[in-house]
Amino acid sequence: MPKIDYIPVGDYLLPAITLRDPPDAEPLTKYGMMRKRHLKEYHKIAYGLMLNHEELYPHCRAIQRAAEERMDELLAQLVQTNPPPDKIVCGLSWAQHMAGLHHSAEEIIFAELIYA
Repeated sequence: MPKIDYIPVGDYLLPAITLRDPPDAEPLTKYGMMRKRHLKEYHKIAYGLMLNHEELYPHCRAIQRAAEERMDELLAQLVQTNPPPDKIVCGLSWAQHMAGLHHSAEEIIFAELIYA
């Protein structure tokens, strides 16, 4: 059985437990936090197991990286298949078109990675 060290805090002795992968090592961004929230709300057992085995944050970071890479790929494909208007001539139309493409790419990412 492993030896547990204790730290005195006031009148109490608390176990000196450290995480192998602290949650603040690389902060979670939008997609990582969405995956974590989805697991917590809809897959409680998997969330609890991953949290107890310290696999939750590495999993969310992997999903986050995959989602960001997939977003770049999807936007490039969508711009190629559905080219936006000229940015200089129609700036607002260009912004609206690009926002629509970004939204479409996000919906695909949500279905493929976040809520899968």
